[in-house]
Amino acid sequence: MSHPQAALLRRAAEDALAASRRLAVLDGAQRDALLAAIADALAADAGAILAANAEDVAAARGAGLSDALVDRLRLDPARLDGIVRAVREVIALPDPLGGVEWQAPRADGLEIGRLRAPLGVVAMVYESRPNVTVDAAVLCLKSGNAALLRGGSEARRSNAALAAAIARGLAAHGLPAACAALVPVPDRAAIAELLRHDDCIALAIPRGGEGLIRHVAEVSRVPVIRHYKGVCHLFVDRDADLDVALRLLVDGKCARPSACNALETLLVDAPVAEAFLARAHAALMARGVRLRADARALPRLPGAEPATDADWDTEYLDLVLAVRVVDGLDDALAHIARHGSLHTEAIATRDPARAQRFLREVDASAVMVNASTRFNDGGELGLGAEIGISTTKLHAYGPMGLESLTTRKWVVRGTGHVRAAPGTC
Repeated sequence: MSHPQAALLRRAAEDALAASRRLAVLDGAQRDALLAAIADALAADAGAILAANAEDVAAARGAGLSDALVDRLRLDPARLDGIVRAVREVIALPDPLGGVEWQAPRADGLEIGRLRAPLGVVAMVYESRPNVTVDAAVLCLKSGNAALLRGGSEARRSNAALAAAIARGLAAHGLPAACAALVPVPDRAAIAELLRHDDCIALAIPRGGEGLIRHVAEVSRVPVIRHYKGVCHLFVDRDADLDVALRLLVDGKCARPSACNALETLLVDAPVAEAFLARAHAALMARGVRLRADARALPRLPGAEPATDADWDTEYLDLVLAVRVVDGLDDALAHIARHGSLHTEAIATRDPARAQRFLREVDASAVMVNASTRFNDGGELGLGAEIGISTTKLHAYGPMGLESLTTRKWVVRGTGHVRAAPGTC
């Protein structure tokens, strides 16, 4: 059965496709000027945006959302300034379009290359974080794509205010709001209806909880970038500098526990378990972290709860940490292979050989040696504002910036060349 507003959703997809064709012919300077107008509009509308967000936050608290989820939703002047600054940082990034990667000319003089081109229309389906509305819009626009933006109901007012500012920036350059527009139907069933239109939409990128992402992957006819959850580990090796390991632990778990690159599990090599867990316990207790520990870690962590099998696969997004004592690198690698989510994994060690093994054998979109898992972020890795983190491998793996929103098409230049010999097609 089709959605009762199927015609409206079809029109939104068609309008986005038409808008993408207008964006694709703009040059880099024109796209940058467009983003500058959007940044100015966001700054000018700060009062209205923050007022709308305050209403969303109040409603979220009234609905009983956790502090961590409310934090993902909340904007304040500093965070809004950061959003505007991120737009200007994207402007400063190189143009991802138009460059041709030429091969050496063939012997017959035929020239062959590959040209970076936009994908077309990107559908973003996301929850909570209203900054995604802006990040997705500006990255799509910079790369010549139109964006269809479907945020969560908990950020409805915030997203509408942000989208209104974006539309003003587009209008200042004679472009339609459909270049980066909110999906006009808010209910969950509209997602499946919208993502039927693979003749208009090139790619769907869901961001949010595992349930949302699985739903999008199951109902979509459009290719989907998946990132189900971030169960990120820190392995403290027997040769680790324990001061370094403690810094990585505190930053990874406590800096922003609601982020997908936050630590969820600590693995400690048995020879250093007693020394490190005593220090870790004091630091984590001081920051209000609740611990779930295996049988070997539990006696060293007063107040911890016994870990269940489910804890090793849980993305807490809160001040909760699972802790396990392991017998060396092989045991740690086996645990990560079984329970990791292909997101981010880290090792603290001074042993170059074990560091290299960890880098080589761990399957994750980012692998860290003596560095916090919090660095798996588009801005930190030099991409500017990211549109998401992919834990699939086609067509992107890890944080997705501008290049991940483009494709490459073959270009061939000849002087009347014909293919005289029989070929395979």
